[in-house]
Amino acid sequence: METHEQLLKRMSFIILNEMSRADYSSIFNDFVESEFFLIDGDSLLVTCVCERSLKKGQSLHFFYLVERYLLDVMSKGGQFAIVFFKDAECVYANFPELLPLRTALILHLQTNTTIEVWTKFSGCLSPEWKLFLEESCPYFLIVADEGLNQLQTHLFNFLIIQLWAMRVNIVLFSGQESDILRLHAYFMPSTYEKISFFKKKEKQIQNAYETLLKQLEEHKVLRLTPVFGNLKWNNLMEEVCETLSLLKQVWPEGSDIRRVLCVISCSLSLRMYHDLLKNKKTSSDQKTNTQKVQSNCLDLKKVEDFCRLDCLSVAFLLHLPLSQRARSRFITSHWIKDLQTFFKMKKWCEYFILSKINIFEFWNLNLTHLSDLSDESLLKNIAFYYENENRKGLNLDLGNGIMKDYEHLWDTVSKLVRKFDVGKPFPVRTTKLNFLSKNPSPIKDSSQKTMPNLGFIPMSSKLIDEFAGDILKDLPFLRSDDPIVTSIVKQKEFDELVHWHSHRPLSDDYDRTKPNFGENPKDPYVLKSIQKLHRFQRFYGNSLESVSTKLIVTQGVKPKKDFNESKNKKAHETKAQIITRENKKRLLAKEEQKEEQKWNALSFSIEEKMKENLDSGINDLEDFLKSCKSNSVKVQVEMAGLTACLKAWKEHCRSESETTKDLSVAVQMMKRIHCLMEKYPEFLQEAEWKLIAKCLKYLGFDELANSLCQTQDVDDIKEKKRNKYSVGIGPARFQLQYMGHYLIREERKDPDPRVQDFIPDTWQRELLDVVDNYESAVIVAPTSSGKTYASYYCMERVLKESDEGVVVYVAPTKALVNQVAATVQHRYTKNLPSGGALCGVFTREYRQDALNSQVLVTVPACLEILLLAPHRQNWVKRIRYVIFDEIHCLGGEIGAEIWEHLLVMIRCPFLALSATISNPEHLTEWLQSVKRYWKEVDSTIGKRMASKRNGGYGANFPKDYMQVKQSYKVRLVLYGERYNDLEKYICSINNNDIYFNHYHPCAALTTDHIERYGFPSDLSLSPRESIQLYDTMFQVWKTWPQAQELCPENFIHFKDKVVIKKLDARKYEESLKVELTNWIKNGNEEKAKMVLRYLRPHLGSYSGNMMDKFPLLVEKLRKIEKLPALFFIFKLETVEKCADSVKKFLEEKEMKKRPPKADKEAHIMANKLRKVKKSLEKQKIIDEKSQKKPRKLDQSIIQEAEHDYLLKSLEKNMEIPQDCTYADQKVMDPESLQKVFDRVKFERKGDLLKALAKRGIGYHHSSMSAKEKQLVEILFRKGFIRVVTATGTLALGINMPCKSVIFAQNSVYLDALNYRQMSGRAGRRGQDLLGNVYFFDIPVVKIEKLIKSKVPELRGQFPFSVSLILRLMLLAAKADDPEDGRAKVMSVLKHSLLSFKQPRIMEMLKLYFLFSVQFLVKEGYLDQECNPMGFAGLVSHLHYHEPSNLVFVSFLVRGLFHDLCQPTKKGSKHFSEDVMEKLVLVLANLFGRRHLPARFQEANFKFYQSKVFLDELPKDFLAALQEYNMQITKDFAAFLLIVSKLADMKQECQLPLSKIEFTGKECIDSPLVSHLMNCTEGRVAISPFVCLSGNFDSNLLHPKIPNHAILRTIGINHTQAPVLWPQSFDSQGRIMPLNAYALDFYKHGSLVGLTQDNRIHEGAAYQLLKDFALTIKSISVSLRELCGNEDDNVVLAFEQLSKNFLEKFKKV
Repeated sequence: METHEQLLKRMSFIILNEMSRADYSSIFNDFVESEFFLIDGDSLLVTCVCERSLKKGQSLHFFYLVERYLLDVMSKGGQFAIVFFKDAECVYANFPELLPLRTALILHLQTNTTIEVWTKFSGCLSPEWKLFLEESCPYFLIVADEGLNQLQTHLFNFLIIQLWAMRVNIVLFSGQESDILRLHAYFMPSTYEKISFFKKKEKQIQNAYETLLKQLEEHKVLRLTPVFGNLKWNNLMEEVCETLSLLKQVWPEGSDIRRVLCVISCSLSLRMYHDLLKNKKTSSDQKTNTQKVQSNCLDLKKVEDFCRLDCLSVAFLLHLPLSQRARSRFITSHWIKDLQTFFKMKKWCEYFILSKINIFEFWNLNLTHLSDLSDESLLKNIAFYYENENRKGLNLDLGNGIMKDYEHLWDTVSKLVRKFDVGKPFPVRTTKLNFLSKNPSPIKDSSQKTMPNLGFIPMSSKLIDEFAGDILKDLPFLRSDDPIVTSIVKQKEFDELVHWHSHRPLSDDYDRTKPNFGENPKDPYVLKSIQKLHRFQRFYGNSLESVSTKLIVTQGVKPKKDFNESKNKKAHETKAQIITRENKKRLLAKEEQKEEQKWNALSFSIEEKMKENLDSGINDLEDFLKSCKSNSVKVQVEMAGLTACLKAWKEHCRSESETTKDLSVAVQMMKRIHCLMEKYPEFLQEAEWKLIAKCLKYLGFDELANSLCQTQDVDDIKEKKRNKYSVGIGPARFQLQYMGHYLIREERKDPDPRVQDFIPDTWQRELLDVVDNYESAVIVAPTSSGKTYASYYCMERVLKESDEGVVVYVAPTKALVNQVAATVQHRYTKNLPSGGALCGVFTREYRQDALNSQVLVTVPACLEILLLAPHRQNWVKRIRYVIFDEIHCLGGEIGAEIWEHLLVMIRCPFLALSATISNPEHLTEWLQSVKRYWKEVDSTIGKRMASKRNGGYGANFPKDYMQVKQSYKVRLVLYGERYNDLEKYICSINNNDIYFNHYHPCAALTTDHIERYGFPSDLSLSPRESIQLYDTMFQVWKTWPQAQELCPENFIHFKDKVVIKKLDARKYEESLKVELTNWIKNGNEEKAKMVLRYLRPHLGSYSGNMMDKFPLLVEKLRKIEKLPALFFIFKLETVEKCADSVKKFLEEKEMKKRPPKADKEAHIMANKLRKVKKSLEKQKIIDEKSQKKPRKLDQSIIQEAEHDYLLKSLEKNMEIPQDCTYADQKVMDPESLQKVFDRVKFERKGDLLKALAKRGIGYHHSSMSAKEKQLVEILFRKGFIRVVTATGTLALGINMPCKSVIFAQNSVYLDALNYRQMSGRAGRRGQDLLGNVYFFDIPVVKIEKLIKSKVPELRGQFPFSVSLILRLMLLAAKADDPEDGRAKVMSVLKHSLLSFKQPRIMEMLKLYFLFSVQFLVKEGYLDQECNPMGFAGLVSHLHYHEPSNLVFVSFLVRGLFHDLCQPTKKGSKHFSEDVMEKLVLVLANLFGRRHLPARFQEANFKFYQSKVFLDELPKDFLAALQEYNMQITKDFAAFLLIVSKLADMKQECQLPLSKIEFTGKECIDSPLVSHLMNCTEGRVAISPFVCLSGNFDSNLLHPKIPNHAILRTIGINHTQAPVLWPQSFDSQGRIMPLNAYALDFYKHGSLVGLTQDNRIHEGAAYQLLKDFALTIKSISVSLRELCGNEDDNVVLAFEQLSKNFLEKFKKV
């Protein structure tokens, strides 16, 4: 092994290095159906075996852990298989007790669950395994980072390295954390560097692996010898098979696996032990071995006694339900050492038996209870009774059932042993040896003495009674004189001591967020800046859409009109209306005349151009058509185009042979015919109809021509000529195959008076009706389908109604906020009263006109701040509509619960928009229930107001309520049709060139998928893909009965149609899908399989790094005119790297083209220019001082001319050639371009972005500033930048449509949802009739999953936190309008999506609410009437950081910060650097915590600037934190004990995944059972499975008790407790250190240091530091507001720290 030591170390180093950079994120990212992954079975085994709560030998608890984990993964949508390698088994020779456990686990998963378990692969380097990976393409494998010993760790390392080489990513078991919807883990991607490492070292790796296996095999033999003597492996297996066969004869009727394993393992191990003892005596040549054996061997009788106990424990297992076993005493004593040899022998025997279980194939063997083969704690309990209590005279009866089973088992053992007599079943103990070692306290105490007092502090609050009153009566309450009640914390003493006014209301986040340009609008500088911003916003808005600005005039609330009523109103027209109509008529006639004159002027040049170059001429013709409004003129233009097309077609056909016709001319001809016949049939005269018929004849579509005009009326073409001119295929096939994207869409022709710019579709009119009726709506329609325009109609309506009403637009990201705000400012203008603004913005970074605007654009968290702020309620009442864009964020990873809170708190109607929700009906139903609540509230308030008015209180009556009579209806508006088709392509590399292979969507499907789920609802085909599907079906089945009926020319909706519409093509597509489904259902599945197989593209494999070819990909897309394009890449650094690589590629290309002396010439010119410029400047100074002389003036004119000439020459020299840039210079004038560039002058990456933009390249990701993103967005939309690499930030609604979308990197974030959001950007409405989606370096299996997967269902998050409940209490107590405040609070409490239609969850949430209120009362944030007190304001202000906010305030109250913050000398206001660093250390332990994997500490990496691992808190802070945690843990434990009554105990006694029940009647006829299982206390909130390992309710007080220990059906665990553990442990109990990035940065101020040492990407580090700086600033401002003493040390220290940290941060 020594020869391979270096390689093993190198592998370990690579893995540890990657581990330190691992991304900790959700591995399922909202939905995982789009991924298939693997779990390494041995890693799963090791992780669960090392679980701290599991005791050795407790089989059922172990299986519970495995199943709970797997069920958790499956419930989150995980699709996986588990793999156990044969080679991995050798490791367990050192741990024989795990061998039967591993084998039982494999058998159990295969037999009792539906999970795929693979055991066929010998090892990770086997060819079969490699082939399997190539075929199945798993996205990642979950593996352990450390084994039970070094050898197993090496095996895991081999697996990781090999998987990386196969492009499979790695996810670690270590550090995983699960919540309701997600599983977070360390993710280590496969990269080209790792692939190359494996390829270079492949032979060495193979040799090292084989050597390791050889070593493991030798190790196994060495371990077996002391246990089995000279018996070889084969002999052992023969013995096993022989005993198994004998058992079949003894029990011919079959049996259960527990009985079988018990009797065979006992008889086999007794026989072998007998032989071992016999050999020991007789063999003189094995003296050494004998000595070894003698020292730790028992005699046969004692071993027989132990086997009797074992048989008795199995008899107990057969009779006792889990509920009874969970009450068992837990014996802490260990087995004596002398028992170890036999123990190992028995475990080996169990393993042999389980591995040969297939012998029972034709025997009735029940494998249900494979999970419960041994219970060592039960065995110890029985042994303890016989060794201690029975000997002391306690004789307890076994009970009838247990005794019979025990006797039966022992008698069978006796029959199977045969060689010697093993004695009778009774007495159970025949020898006096104690198998258990002596222990002063052998029985674990499970009493509840240490548990906190179960009881609630009495509280009186209307809110509590209203929300949780129904459960309060069943809860235990403490008496008023109870010590807990009397010792409730009060803040008074602390307040007085240090002059704090903790009750003083704090400024909220709105006040803290800095306005863009200061607070004083009268300041000339501020005014100028605001005007400059508005100008830019309008410019930005103009780049988003080309609509003219509309002036809004307030009109008041108008009565609704019925826009669908008949327009039969001419009889009622007034004289004025008749005059207006006639004037309009005259104007239109005049306009028409002008357009006709314009066409007459242009027609000759366009017709000539069409003769020279048809495509170019047609483009000019279409440009004219776009600007033309007169239909009669359009007909003339179209006819001119048709005539030109016919001439071009004739000429083309005469010059070309029949086989090489360019059908693009024919396509243009048919396109003109489509327009004429569909749009202007009423304008066509006989001559025009004849020309159309003639064109159809020339194309070979005789039947269609005849249907328009009689044959004799049209020029007859001779048969010979007909073939020459004909396109050679039928008209239907021609239109579908070559004109698919030109097919006319079904559009309404009747205008809607509410919309001026275009004619809305039916579904869009429904949205207008929703707004007109003040209804709410959930709108689900594809990206780019036009759903957002309803938002602008809504805004316009509210703006027209009054100057008071507000529309709030909620966008998920800041980038989208900026975009929407710019659009609003560009679209509308309105003369508002002084101080009012049309549009405002509010994000955490900045705000502008947020509360004095009529349209507020904001992010969810900021609107939540306003809705929950007690003193903002008058503004909230002004809100008339809320628009939620990208509402599917309700199911997102971060901030999802905020979207929930907003939806339930708003009283006004709303519009909720999304392109991707799979269960909109459920969402709508939930929202309708919320609206019903508000209807009741408004009705109650309305009645109260009416009675007040009648009682004469009218004058004081608030006007805000009921100003607008809203509807409480929530409509669901669904629309599924995309305007443009999307076609997909897979990129492949061959001979250093990129090829695009068309990917038919049906190729993603399998017959099994179609049979089970049908075709996915959004899997649509383009018309040519429908033709491809038909042709393939016909090719596969020549005698297909429906072939004629579904032939395009015969299809019912195509027959005799000159104009086939998009809707007709969609009907054809549906018919083909139905027919293919019928093939599968009616016994032609094999043919259907062939169809799907034939549709799949044939792709070659490429062994190199595809990302190296990224510039080639971009260049190829340019050549085939598929730019502008968005390239989605999911890693920040790769996004920037790819953009840079394209820029370098273009620069190199330019360098090759550049003349050799060009650089030298440029250098000479630049020097000359500099001299001339200097001379001009010098001359200017002289001229200013003295009188100008004519000669000098002439000289300066010459110099200026020379300067201009040199400048132009230099510009020409430096000009980028057109083929060396992707920028389209024509689309923007230099001034506008400079305007955009000037915005990023002082930004971090400004220069780089400008350099990229000049080449037509940009990148876009979350770590960029708003100005940097805007540069890319504006220039891309303008068409200047045509290549953008981006992360998923662009998926959320950003308006950046393009011609093509390329997925250029596989990622966990590329899931069904993001795929649809991102691919939806392809195909610009009004510019592209077809969108293109390319897959570059994405496995085919992944592509298939993306196309056929459904988008996620929206499921509720856990809706509450302690901070939220405190914020709700603040609102209820201090709202400007208390009644309104309470109603909002009740809505939040009552309407969580999680508890919708789930009464059990609702009850659990009520209890959690009560726990939170109790906690807040105890900590002094609420009094017993639930009024806020103490530092409630500070806690709620820092709500983003729970539980750190609670810990921080507890430190402050204890005076710890006052002890720490001591100035350099008395009376000074300055603090030493040591104090500052300690302060940062404390804050870094609380805020922005980022853990590193446990094993990273082991790696001896050299760090250059950073310390990397964060030190513990200072001692006094640590002690205070532990005290705080202990108090919370006690309270939470008490809460869990109360909430445990909601558990479903039937489910709790089932294994979670296999649903195997361990229920049944309790054994009451056995006094011994009653004695052993007598612990009724302390087993209430812990899972009965976990109790088996001696975990009781008292364990709830232990730090970091695993979540799986708590009853799973109560729906709550320790993650909901507001504790902050100073150290985090992974499931194996290893410490996961905190990253010291904040403190390290404070010390060295280097982002590079954080990237290099702390292993954080520069962009991510920048974001983390920004958040940390904002947190310090927020704390600093809050403390200053709360403290009355201006010279308070803590306030001064935080202000100094905030200033220092921000200064350092600004430098980067």
